[in-house]
Amino acid sequence: MNVQQEEYKVKLEVFEGPLDLLLYLIKKEEVDVYNIPIERITNQYMEYLNLLKMLDLNIAGEFLVMAATLMMIKSRMLLPPEERGEGEEEEEEDPRWDLVRQLVEYKKFKDAALHLQHLEIDRENVFWRSGEGVHIEPDPDIALQDVSIFDLITAFNDALSNVKEEELKEIFTERFTVGEKIDAILGLLKTHDTVSINQLFKEMESRQEIICTFLGVLELIRLKQIEVCQDAAFSEIVIMKNDKPGSVS
Repeated sequence: MNVQQEEYKVKLEVFEGPLDLLLYLIKKEEVDVYNIPIERITNQYMEYLNLLKMLDLNIAGEFLVMAATLMMIKSRMLLPPEERGEGEEEEEEDPRWDLVRQLVEYKKFKDAALHLQHLEIDRENVFWRSGEGVHIEPDPDIALQDVSIFDLITAFNDALSNVKEEELKEIFTERFTVGEKIDAILGLLKTHDTVSINQLFKEMESRQEIICTFLGVLELIRLKQIEVCQDAAFSEIVIMKNDKPGSVS
């Protein structure tokens, strides 16, 4: 079913990479990055990858490479150490260890970048007499960005899971477009300061309508006409109108 693609094509690059998705899943599942339950995380990674493909978003090749890496690690974890391949008995390393090292190093750089970004925002309108005494304090627990693409996809997947099986059979009798849903979202925000994404999907009974609505949300984010935020990580996502929309190239 590609009705939503016939009249309106959302061109949105996935603005986070495969390591971001893995860190998101690890935090969401509250598991130790040094002891990743590889089967569970691999299955969830593949589920998110399938959702990205369903939405026809631009998926970078690194996502597919990571999927292959996870599948390889998963298969190696099922084998006894003596059967994992030549040279591996000498290393005696957990098959997950290379991935763990990548995740830990990536998170260090990502946290540092976010910390510097927050400092820039906090101080962009502050003018100092001199540079003496300037000191950047460490921030050991940097918050996530307001809402990531993966938070949004989680909400989208939850909405799809609430559609009853018999309702899916009616999918071809209804017709929705992304353009119409964009107008509906903007109309809703004219009378409401904020709208939760769960509320947005609440009355929808068809897969097609949910997909079109979700693509409409992504397009409005790309155009900087709306903002999405959460009170805390993995909490309810709230949509609000962007009072200072920026230009989009």
